[in-house]
Amino acid sequence: MAKTIVQEFTKGLWKEIPPFRLVLGICPALAVSKTVENAIGMGVALLFVLVGSNVLIAMLRKIIPSKVRIACFIIVVATFVTVVELLMQAYTYPLFLKLGIFIPLIVVNCIPLGRAEAFAYKNGIMPSFADGLGLGLGYAISLTVLAAIREVFGSGTFYGHPVFGPSFQTFNFMIEAPGAFVCLGLLLCFMNLMGKK
Repeated sequence: MAKTIVQEFTKGLWKEIPPFRLVLGICPALAVSKTVENAIGMGVALLFVLVGSNVLIAMLRKIIPSKVRIACFIIVVATFVTVVELLMQAYTYPLFLKLGIFIPLIVVNCIPLGRAEAFAYKNGIMPSFADGLGLGLGYAISLTVLAAIREVFGSGTFYGHPVFGPSFQTFNFMIEAPGAFVCLGLLLCFMNLMGKK
């Protein structure tokens, strides 16, 4: 049992890392990854929603009718998204304003709904918790790596602090939408090369 839980947790950190292996959650990943602060905020929000919804769906899986399971999944995910949104408004309001519409859009993000359907509805509480925690951390880490590359080269800062001297010429392309696609493509290439080894 412990080995299974460890496997469910670790698969989200490399084997099934959402943006790179499952290619899920790309829209918010590209939109909010201009700065590391935004990426960490979005990653933590999705982590909370994913763990909470996975655990609750695993708890309720035997009483959720299969004909209305998708609607039930959406309600559960929307509940946790509302909690995250209210917590961010209360405690991290400037970050909440920066992330904007992307927090409420977690409701229709493919990652929580996909994990609810593919995993939590078919497994127990502890494996579902491990699955949500692993995939959520994998998403947060990958989003932070993407944002770090974009922020360092696009703005010359890391988490808002200058990295280079005053003579550094920023590569503004990296903080624009096309730069997000190019950076994601290069990271996907790197992940595929590492996967072959």
